[in-house]
Amino acid sequence: MTLIALLPGLYAILLWWFATGIILLLDNLHPRTYPWSLGGCALLAAASLYGIAATSDSTSVASAYCAFTCALLVWALIEMSFLMGVVTGSWRRDCPPGAQGVRRLKYALAAILHHELAIIVAAALIAAAILDGANKLALWTFIALWAMRQSAKVNLFLGVRNTGEQLLPPRIEYMKSFFRKRPMNPLFPVSITVLTAASAMLVMAAVAAPAGTQEAASLTLLATLVLLGTLEHWFLMLPLDVEALWRWSLKARKGKAAQRLDPMRAIAAPPRSAR
Repeated sequence: MTLIALLPGLYAILLWWFATGIILLLDNLHPRTYPWSLGGCALLAAASLYGIAATSDSTSVASAYCAFTCALLVWALIEMSFLMGVVTGSWRRDCPPGAQGVRRLKYALAAILHHELAIIVAAALIAAAILDGANKLALWTFIALWAMRQSAKVNLFLGVRNTGEQLLPPRIEYMKSFFRKRPMNPLFPVSITVLTAASAMLVMAAVAAPAGTQEAASLTLLATLVLLGTLEHWFLMLPLDVEALWRWSLKARKGKAAQRLDPMRAIAAPPRSAR
């Protein structure tokens, strides 16, 4: 496989890692920065919808990269608004103690309902932007992100070994009350099997596609995204330090955490010039 064939996969990995880090970085800044962050991301999302519409009839390789990137930027706005606690749900508190079964599910759905509706609206806007266009990568990218995120949410609700709650910003820390820590749950093997099968089919289709074409680039981008989603699912069960992947984006939270742990430290410590 040539370097040109690998470029879409490398691009997808770098975009996934960097975009996730930027979202975590912005979500962990002071809440007074949220309107600016959301405003800027909203402008990017609007421009992305235009980009999706503009490339919907294109069959070039560049249009595949554009559609993929634009879909991720629309998704980034939804994720950022959720993690900032702006678009979540009607229930914004810890799960009531003792809530089990259907009652616990009801509270969990209420906690994320507005977020789920926002995803549906965004998917509809992307579908409308594409209409009958030949380049449908943006829609397939968004649907893949949606499906993988839904699977991850249900697995967290049922119980996983590594909940990743350390990545939750302070404003939505109540969400971790809906997580459950378990060594395994019945859905996880199904999720991994489906994602692995989907990844394998997409990889085989990408390899079979004519090299250097939009089809090959689109399939490679999508295959890499699903492979990354499969990896994220494994993170739920493996005892790994997921935070290490984006440690650079969590420095703001570390500083705030240190202040909460020792609020008198800055007052008691003498200035550097006095030491």
